[in-house]
Amino acid sequence: MTTSGTTTRPTTAQPGETLFARGARFLNRYSMAVALVLVVVVFAFTTKGILLRDQNISNLVVQNGYILILAIGMVMVIIGGHIDLSVGSIAGFAGAAAAILMVQYEVPWWIALILSLVVGGLAGAFQGFWVAYAKVPSFIVTLAGMLIFRGLTIALIGARNIGNLPEPFVFLGAGYVSTGAESGPDLLTLAIGVLIVAGIVGWQIVSRRRRTRHGEKPGNPVYFIAGLVVVSAAILWLSYSLASFRGLPVVLIILVVLGVGYTVLMTRTVIGRHIYAVGSNRQTAQLSGVKDRRIDFFLFVNMGVLAALAGVIITARLNLATSGGGTGLELEAIAAAFVGGAAVAGGTGSIAGALVGGLTIGIINNGMSIMGLGTQWQQTVLGVVVLLFVAFDIWNKGRRIRR
Repeated sequence: MTTSGTTTRPTTAQPGETLFARGARFLNRYSMAVALVLVVVVFAFTTKGILLRDQNISNLVVQNGYILILAIGMVMVIIGGHIDLSVGSIAGFAGAAAAILMVQYEVPWWIALILSLVVGGLAGAFQGFWVAYAKVPSFIVTLAGMLIFRGLTIALIGARNIGNLPEPFVFLGAGYVSTGAESGPDLLTLAIGVLIVAGIVGWQIVSRRRRTRHGEKPGNPVYFIAGLVVVSAAILWLSYSLASFRGLPVVLIILVVLGVGYTVLMTRTVIGRHIYAVGSNRQTAQLSGVKDRRIDFFLFVNMGVLAALAGVIITARLNLATSGGGTGLELEAIAAAFVGGAAVAGGTGSIAGALVGGLTIGIINNGMSIMGLGTQWQQTVLGVVVLLFVAFDIWNKGRRIRR
């Protein structure tokens, strides 16, 4: 598996290849995973192990869940050759709308949830129309959308805060699923972790055999087995940490479902291939019969729905809706996509890469918070990280072209 790019590069040694070249090729393929491991190791030492405590691991998942949801939609938009600056404003608007429906109009929480997702979809459709059919650049459209939906949120909620939301709604953002046992790790969380590992291992083995039957080189089996071992160990460790605290966060369940679903969409369906085709070369895609306008419209509607879902989860987690909800989330979502391997020009990226990128940024912010660094330094470091990763992506592409 690779977290950046749309193609799988061979991992077998090339004739006459030096050890340095092999190492460079390995880092090129697994750069995001290596970066994540290095970030974890560095902050594990600098925070004296606090980063890896069970409670902090659980808090990391809950605090960054909505960023990762936004990152899923954002990387799809970027792969399609666009950008969306309005996701934070749409998230705040949808969260405020859900809170007002439940508290002021006493709408059942599940209906308010559905209506807020519809609101997000309509906001995305509004922007998608201007991008896809009016041919206004997405930067301009979503910049306007950021101002429009932020203003609508302020008009909707004003200076007040809306709290005391229904308990089932709050459960979506702050709840945990467990057996309720008072001693020992939660067995349900452990069992789910084992099932996820079994599913990943089975999927990778089947995919490898399929590639072999089709005449493709499956790659070095040592790398394949090592990758499965590392991923499986990380998932089992995460499940044990969560089981040792309060169980499985509901946000993580939502995130896993979205991650798997959108990975299948982008890698196994026609629409996924069309998104990559439009982002890689729009004119060629048009000549091949791809309906690029429909793809653009779909991307922004989908982003609007995911932004609304993120806004609902933020509101549920805080048990509070404010006029400033969602502020700045668009920057973190964009940063997660680029750190995860998405290309500025479009056509390259993956759901897994965006999730790993978002997790990396979340760990960096969490580690600096534990160390007591101020928000100004966190923002500075985040900016440097994004710049370095984008610069590395440009350098790496140039190196491959020269080769």
